Amino acid sequence: MSKKQKEVNPEKNLDNINEALTSTEQFIEKNQNAIMIGLGVVIVVVLAVLAYHNLYLKPKNEKAQAAIYKGERYFQNQQDSLALFGNGNDYIGFEEVMNQFGGTKTADLAKAYAGISYSRLGDNEKALNYLTKFKGGDKLITPAVTGAIGDVYMNLGNSDKAVNQFLKAAKAADDNMLSPIYYKKAGLAYLHAQNYDKAIETFEKIKNTYLNSPEGQEADKYIEQAKLSKK
Repeated sequence: MSKKQKEVNPEKNLDNINEALTSTEQFIEKNQNAIMIGLGVVIVVVLAVLAYHNLYLKPKNEKAQAAIYKGERYFQNQQDSLALFGNGNDYIGFEEVMNQFGGTKTADLAKAYAGISYSRLGDNEKALNYLTKFKGGDKLITPAVTGAIGDVYMNLGNSDKAVNQFLKAAKAADDNMLSPIYYKKAGLAYLHAQNYDKAIETFEKIKNTYLNSPEGQEADKYIEQAKLSKK
């Protein structure tokens, strides 16, 4: 190829750019009304979403937080019936918080509280219903709810589903204090299901990865129990 052929022609490139810009300008001129309408629609939607969050959801969530406050105290004290249904005076209960303040983060949290409360009261079906509806997103609460679902499955005699939830909770927590708690629950579920190899594997993981945790310190006990049960 000759040197002349290899040379770039700046003028030709500039003409190409100008031609492309002209085509774009022509397209904009032709479709200006449609483009402006489209932009207008986008702006309206964005403003509507912002207004919904700031003028409706945010104040609604603040009211929900005030409404749930006493329920959290009842929940901590394991006064589950009061927590769920209110005290007939100045607290409406988790059930009403969910009904009156649906769509808020606080109503979502009420689902978690309600699910655990129903579980403690022995109503596993209602517990599962509320816990599985919890959306979450919080680094601490979401793994706790996932683990609580595992507890409900254990109460229902479904150790396989329980193990899946416990392992999921352990991985989601990704924490030296919380993860071994959920791994221990998984190990105990394996023992309950007489899956001794998996139980040994799980407790060895706790021992090797979380040695300084209380669960890591007692892992050998469960490893020995699983080995003896295998014989």
